[in-house]
Amino acid sequence: MLSEIRIEALGAISTATAEFDQGLTVLTGETGTGKTMVVTGLHLLGGGRADATRVRTGANRAVVEGRFTTTELGDGVAAVIDEILDSSGAERDDDGSVIAARSVSRDGPSRAYLGGRSVPAKSLSSFTTEVLALHGQNDQLRLMRPDEQRAALDRFADVETKLKRYRTVRDDWLAARRDLAERTARAREMAQEADRLKFGLDEIDAVAPQPGEDDALVEDIRRLSELDALREAAQLARAALAGGPEDDPSHEAASATHSVGQAKSGLEGTDDSALRALAERLGEALTTIADVASELGDYLSELPSDASTLETKLTRQGELRTLTRKYAADIDGVLQWARDARDRMVQLDVSEEALAGLERRVAELQTKVVAAAADLTKARTKAAKGLSKAVTDELSGLAMAGAEFTVSVAPLPARADDSAPLILPSGQPVHAGQHGVDAVEFGFAAHRGTELLPLHKSASGGELSRVMLALEVVLAASAQGTTMVFDEVDAGVGGRAAVQIGRRLARLARTHQVIVVTHLPQVAAYADVHLVVDSGNGRNKASVVRRLDDEDRVAELARMLAGLGESDSGRAHARELLDAARSDANAG
Repeated sequence: MLSEIRIEALGAISTATAEFDQGLTVLTGETGTGKTMVVTGLHLLGGGRADATRVRTGANRAVVEGRFTTTELGDGVAAVIDEILDSSGAERDDDGSVIAARSVSRDGPSRAYLGGRSVPAKSLSSFTTEVLALHGQNDQLRLMRPDEQRAALDRFADVETKLKRYRTVRDDWLAARRDLAERTARAREMAQEADRLKFGLDEIDAVAPQPGEDDALVEDIRRLSELDALREAAQLARAALAGGPEDDPSHEAASATHSVGQAKSGLEGTDDSALRALAERLGEALTTIADVASELGDYLSELPSDASTLETKLTRQGELRTLTRKYAADIDGVLQWARDARDRMVQLDVSEEALAGLERRVAELQTKVVAAAADLTKARTKAAKGLSKAVTDELSGLAMAGAEFTVSVAPLPARADDSAPLILPSGQPVHAGQHGVDAVEFGFAAHRGTELLPLHKSASGGELSRVMLALEVVLAASAQGTTMVFDEVDAGVGGRAAVQIGRRLARLARTHQVIVVTHLPQVAAYADVHLVVDSGNGRNKASVVRRLDDEDRVAELARMLAGLGESDSGRAHARELLDAARSDANAG
């Protein structure tokens, strides 16, 4: 829910703050006061295009800031919002609300903020899309587009699971088709590439290198090159620590082990605590000396008895260098090249068996795509009947008793240059698009007996406004808890139709927060909260937003009726309208 919006230097508004409650809020004001700037500000928070010409004259930038609460949203939407906030590094305010902001500079780029963090406009849009549904005259025009009509039907039909399954099998089918087409068209080229890879793999397999073997060989060759010097150094060190050859009766006499052992025994024979502590330290040193002497013995036993092994190691090193010159900088890289080559070989298999197997896979996946598409079409066709009836019934309540609204679902014909034609069981080729194989079209007839035509050919501006409102009322259950904003949804209507629009908006406000910019008193009378945008009296003529009490509301409704705000008859008419709307709302 939108609890507050603050606007600075946007259009006719210098600085204004508007607070919103649950239910139906209307925004009114004379032409030119800037009441639509509130909706413009919400479009900016929705990630809409930042127009520098909207910045108020004399200001360097415009700022829009909105505070949203999310406790009214369902668990699924709340989880999505939490994920958006976490991924953006955004934080909730102390009261749990989320502050979204957008600034538009006169000379530079716009900036977006979410939860105190600077974010891309797209991230801001992903948040506000979950909590705001904006409907203006441009949105009515979008309703003319086939993709918007299909999206509306899908909301009503709740086909998200079926659509996801269709897209998954379609992606697999298209990938298999591309693979088959590439192998068939590039068979000769791919066979040559496969031969080159096979030659390299055979050469690597013949050498059979081991991971890290080239580095190990360098160390081995270094040792073998200095074999005599290394053996002599190790022998001298071991003799110094552990003594000479064992067949020498005095082999331990001059060893470090013998000397340290004698020192340790001498200190242990005393009763002095300090000397005995030193004896313990000598015991630790004696253990270290014994360990080093043992490891030196192992080292000597592992050294080759002669340097003949060096030639074998050098030969092996030459074999490995042949591979590293051709395939990678080191042996680990060579082994990675081999793994990649084997994976690529699978893709390059253009044998008759491989192509036949791929053709079978394409056919199997096509069958799955046809089944998933048929399941989606069935759900849409069934829902189309329900949506047609529901919207037609709503139009009857909007003073269009003779109007008829239809939703048709037909196969989407394949084009001559179609890259993804799908053959249905009937033999008809259709376009397998991202959203299925269906063309959805809204039909409309304003009066009984008139020809039913596509919506974009048959509805006037006022009729289109009512069709959109009827659709929103019908689809409201799929977006429960969101804030719905209508800008001039009542354009082109009046009289009894205006009353019905106010009644429907009030009904919609039972499950949603609804904000409406209107010029019709019949609509404004149904509001739970009435805000008015007034032009200022100062030199800069800045507009302000005021919340009206009952008496001010009567005066504003009288002005909207016929500019009769100061007359007794105008106020009486306005009060009558207000009382009638309240009575109607309570009765409903």
